[in-house]
Amino acid sequence: MRFCCQVLSLAALGGGLLAGAEVTNPTIEPVRKLATVRVDPGSGRLVRRTTVVAPKVIPPVVVAGAGVDSGNAPLQLAPDAGVNEIIDKVARQYSMDPLLVHSVIQVESSYNKYAVSPKGAQGMMQLIPSTARTLGVKNPFDARENIEAGVRYLKQLQAAFQDDRLALAAYNSGPAAVAKYGSIPPYAETQNYVYQVGKRWGAARRAAERKPAGSKAEQPKMIEQFVDSEGRLHLRMR
Repeated sequence: MRFCCQVLSLAALGGGLLAGAEVTNPTIEPVRKLATVRVDPGSGRLVRRTTVVAPKVIPPVVVAGAGVDSGNAPLQLAPDAGVNEIIDKVARQYSMDPLLVHSVIQVESSYNKYAVSPKGAQGMMQLIPSTARTLGVKNPFDARENIEAGVRYLKQLQAAFQDDRLALAAYNSGPAAVAKYGSIPPYAETQNYVYQVGKRWGAARRAAERKPAGSKAEQPKMIEQFVDSEGRLHLRMR
């Protein structure tokens, strides 16, 4: 992904961004070039097509406490319920917040499992082919395989850097760049990437925290009827 925006200062990306602190930086969503790979029904061959994708707003799908926080971009879940189930299952498997996984995929590919970046990154979590091979990925366009490998790789980065911001920066620019600078690299793309993922994750977590602990779904009310000693019919809710 290429971003044409003002480079964010490291102070703006400092502690608390991913923990739910308020973010006042403006959001800049540039026009992107997105390559997709499809199977040609006539020849059976893979056909690659590059299209220009303009920013668009998609109504969010709210589940498990995720939602819209006033003044922040909503976390948009996958339109395919099966993909959401994969994300939840894989996140639990690697002890990772599923809202973080959703946030990463939102920024990486907007849930397009056939996405291919100009640099060759593939699938929902935009795996570079060399990284995908190292992770044992056979088909990067398979949603389950791509998500599992991407989450596993992000988990490795979290363990290596012990900081969610640095792990996200390494996911975008590579661990060598983060190790070289000892912080988020001074690349506009990487700094904006960490900001974009952090904003979505922070908003989703704050929305989830506003839900009362142990709250239960409201039970349907029952109508009870009875006749008193004078033969009058009474109705009441219980």
